[in-house]
Amino acid sequence: MKFRGKAHKFGDDVNTDYIISGKYKFKTLDMRELASHVMEDLDPDFARKVKPGDFIVAGKNFGCGSSREQAPLAIKYADVSAVLAKSFARIFYRNAINTGLPVVECDTDRIEAGDELEVDLEKGVIRNLTRGTEIAIKPLPGVMLRILSDGGLAAHFRKHGGFNLE
Repeated sequence: MKFRGKAHKFGDDVNTDYIISGKYKFKTLDMRELASHVMEDLDPDFARKVKPGDFIVAGKNFGCGSSREQAPLAIKYADVSAVLAKSFARIFYRNAINTGLPVVECDTDRIEAGDELEVDLEKGVIRNLTRGTEIAIKPLPGVMLRILSDGGLAAHFRKHGGFNLE
């Protein structure tokens, strides 16, 4: 899986209420509607600025807070290709993989807002095309890549009638 897009940078401890405010979470099940409000408490123009394939780049503990799946789903339906962060809240990380949103733990200090990035999950590398640098990442296990390429765990089950991880 390879993605290319621009970096939208945020700080540490971006909680799930910052990703999608509680005032929207319970009003609709329409993920495109939720995506139109993603990250707006931190950047009111984010949903208008983000383009298909772009990345959210953050510091430590991205996705802390509630364990609801709306947070990674809202990011995914905003057409963000992946979230890159120094670390993730464990439940957010699991929900992201289960919903088909790639998440990558890496050193994000050498990525600035607006940088053009290319992320290759299979080779384990982030290429910062703006700065001409590379950041090595631990490649995702084959099981996770398979679930992500199927669109998430539920889509994987629909496609294969159960686990098909070999």
